[in-house]
Amino acid sequence: MDLKDIGKCIRRKRLERSWRQEDLAEKTDLSIAYIGMIERGEKIPRLETFVIIANVLGASADELLSGVMEHGYQIRMSEYVNRLERVSRERQKMIYRMLDVLLESGK
Repeated sequence: MDLKDIGKCIRRKRLERSWRQEDLAEKTDLSIAYIGMIERGEKIPRLETFVIIANVLGASADELLSGVMEHGYQIRMSEYVNRLERVSRERQKMIYRMLDVLLESGK
């Protein structure tokens, strides 16, 4: 279990809103330094803080914990599908080719 994934998910959600760390810090009443430590995986927020961050980001706990949950891969896959829909067709084709190569090499 890699607890750094929590910070990565928080960062991804923040960036989806085009917010700077300063914006999230202001909206959550946390310090910029603390937000940075969470996003880098240096600190794991307390439950109360985690809930505040999730609510401000409009994210579910499942989304933010997908990397550490036993079935987080399902949530992560749906996130990938959503992200793929936002890239160009050419980029999608390239990503699919890369996946095919990776999956074939794993046999």
